[in-house]
Amino acid sequence: MNVDLGDLNAFVAVARAKGFRDGARQSGASASGLSEAVRRLEAQLGLRLLNRTTRSVVLTEAGHGLLERLGPALTEVESALDVVNGFRDRPAGSLRLNVSVSAARLVLPGIVPPFLAAYPGIRLEVLAEESFVDVLAAGCDAGIRYEERLEQDMIAVPIGPRVQRFATAASAAYLDRRGRPEHPRDLLGHACLLGRFPSGALTTPWEFERDGEVVRVDPTGPLIVGLGGAADLAVDAAIAGVGIVKLFEDWLRPHIDSGALEPVLEPWWQDFSGPFLYYPGRRLVPAPLRAFIDFIKASADQS
Repeated sequence: MNVDLGDLNAFVAVARAKGFRDGARQSGASASGLSEAVRRLEAQLGLRLLNRTTRSVVLTEAGHGLLERLGPALTEVESALDVVNGFRDRPAGSLRLNVSVSAARLVLPGIVPPFLAAYPGIRLEVLAEESFVDVLAAGCDAGIRYEERLEQDMIAVPIGPRVQRFATAASAAYLDRRGRPEHPRDLLGHACLLGRFPSGALTTPWEFERDGEVVRVDPTGPLIVGLGGAADLAVDAAIAGVGIVKLFEDWLRPHIDSGALEPVLEPWWQDFSGPFLYYPGRRLVPAPLRAFIDFIKASADQS
């Protein structure tokens, strides 16, 4: 069966975006063009791949099976073309990264602008989310996560600061009103602003460490936010005097330096290792990704 590669790409774009308009927006094609390509593919295969309504596009069982096998295969084709592209004087093409929200906020701002300046032919797309992600199934070239959340069988390259800290802070007005904790267990008598992972689990217990002593406490409080996009709401609430927030030190540092927040239990703040760029070792490394890997390694050597 002679199936057009462009029609397959159109199907994948629509299936991943769960719609023709979003698929067109993400792929740069027209919605009508994608619709015609999918219709042509279904006619050639003699199978319905998508159930369409005026409000949604849903994969059929056949569509699910095709997408599951096509995604990695098309990624390999793109990788092979990118390797050929690597013979140019300067690598060009697309690079898609799936990263944690904290990496997008705290790590990439110092890397992306100089990288894009060094490689003007590369188009970088960054998707930020907190949930576990199969980077290949998501159509991405690589991911950035912390060590405990890396996918198995991946090559990992350090990126960004190698040591970070979790910090706790509150407004001076809150601490004047409720008192300043001197030991992590004092937090049990305070209003603490908690987070929730995409899995549904809370960010408790809170863990602290000092001189080899590790203390875990299960605080409670009036506000729970989804990790990632809603984390700034917890920071704003802490600034407004609602309670104590626990987050990456680099996230809270501007507010601490400005005086909007006051450090809480700073001698107990716990260190943890920095994030990693990770990618599958079983596939050809696309030229844009190779350029990005080399760039962050060179940046680490200079720091």
